Amino acid sequence: MSSRPRVPGALVALVALFTAGYLAPYLLPTVVGRLSAGLGLTPSQAGLVGSVLLLGSSCAGFALAARGERIGPRRAARAGLLAMAVGYGSAAATDLVPLVVAGAVLGGLGSGTATAVAAAGIAGQRDPHRASTLGLLSVSATAGALYLTLPHLTGGHAPPLLAIACAAALVWPLTDRLPSATRENRQAAPTGTLPHRRAGAVLAGGILCWSLAQNALWGVSGRIGLAQAGLSEVTVGAVFAVALGAGLVGVTAAGALGSRLGRAVPIGVGTVLIAGCVLLSSSAGDLASFATGEILWNALYPVVLSYLLGLAASLDPRGRWAVLVGAASSLGVACGPVTGSLLSEEAGYPGMGATLCALLLLVAIPMTAVARHVSGRPLVPGSVRRRGGAAGAVLAGTAAATPPTVPQMGASEQEVTPIPVPVGRRRLAKSAFRLARPSDRG
Repeated sequence: MSSRPRVPGALVALVALFTAGYLAPYLLPTVVGRLSAGLGLTPSQAGLVGSVLLLGSSCAGFALAARGERIGPRRAARAGLLAMAVGYGSAAATDLVPLVVAGAVLGGLGSGTATAVAAAGIAGQRDPHRASTLGLLSVSATAGALYLTLPHLTGGHAPPLLAIACAAALVWPLTDRLPSATRENRQAAPTGTLPHRRAGAVLAGGILCWSLAQNALWGVSGRIGLAQAGLSEVTVGAVFAVALGAGLVGVTAAGALGSRLGRAVPIGVGTVLIAGCVLLSSSAGDLASFATGEILWNALYPVVLSYLLGLAASLDPRGRWAVLVGAASSLGVACGPVTGSLLSEEAGYPGMGATLCALLLLVAIPMTAVARHVSGRPLVPGSVRRRGGAAGAVLAGTAAATPPTVPQMGASEQEVTPIPVPVGRRRLAKSAFRLARPSDRG
C-alpha cells in the first residue's frame, strides 16, 4: 500500500481509482433521492441506506490500511472494483429493498477499498499535492457530468448506481499498471504515550459533529432543491455541478493560503461561515438562494477541512491522533444522511438547517480553542480530499506515506541557530569564508 509508482501509467491508474472510489459520496444526494422516489422509501429510510453505504466505505478503508502491505495495491484495487461492480450493479438490478441494501453495503466496501489504495498510492508520489489535485479534478468533473446527465435518463433508483458500477468496470483494465506487491518494507513506528490527550479528544468529538452536520445537509440537498425550492432535477444537477467546481477552487485556495493565518482563524471563521451557508441552503425557496448556499458551502468546506486535518497531524508526530480524528470524521460522514433525513421529517428543512447551524456554531468554539492551544506550526505536506474522512486524515498524519526526504508529519519547524561573526579588530577577511562541499572533513 505504501509503494511508490515509478511510471506515469501508474499515476493514471491511481487517479482513475481515486475517481471510482469517491464517486459514491459525490453522488450521494441523487442516490438518496432516487432511492426514496424509486423504491417508495421514506426520506429517513433512504438516508439510512446512504449512511450504511458510507459506513461500509469507511470501515473498508481502515481495515485495508492495517493490512494493505500484505495484500498489494493491484490485488486490493481489483477486489475493491469487483465489489463495487457487483454490489452497485446488483442493487440497481432489483426492486427488493433488502437486496438493494445488501448491494449498497457491498458496493460501499468496494468504494472504501478503492479509495484506500488510491490515497496510499498518491501519497507515495514525488508530488502528492499535484497527484491528489488531479484526482479531485477527475472525480469532480465526472460527478458534474453525471449530475448533468442523470436527470435525462429514466426514473428509478438504478441510473446513479449503474453509473458507479460502470465506472468501476472501466477502471479495472488500468489496474495492470499498479504494482502487484509492496516492494518497500517500512519499520513500524515505536509505541509511546499518546500526547495531547485532552486536546485530541476534544478535536475528535468536534470533527465528528462537524462532519455529521456537513453530510446531513449534503444527503438531503437534492430533496431541498426539488421539493422546497421547486426546481427541476436538471436544474438541481446543474447547481451541484457548479458547486463541485467551487470545491476545486476551495482546494486550490487552501493550498495557496498555507499557514499565513495560522489554524484558529480558518477553522473558527470558516466554520461560522459554513453554518450560515447551511442555514441559507436549508431555507432556500428559489434558485438564487439555493445555488448561493450550495456553491459557497462547497467552496468553504475543503478549506476548513484542510486545517482540521493539519491540526490533527500536529498533535502527534507519529500520526496516531490523525488516524483517530479521521475515524471520528468517518463516523460523522456515515451518520450524516440519516440524521439529515430524520431532522427534515421532524422539523422540516428550515428546522433541520437551524439545528445544524447551531451545532456547527457550538463545535466551532472547542475546535478553535484546540487550534489556539496547540503551539508550533507543523510541516504538513499533502492534499485535501473532499469528504474523504479517514483516508484524508491518514494521508495527512502518516509519516510512512511521505518520502524519506520530507520532514516527519507533525514535526516542528527546525530552528535556525545564529553563528557569531567576529567584528572590530578581530574581523575576518571575506576570503576566509568558503562554501562547504561533500568532500570537506571536520
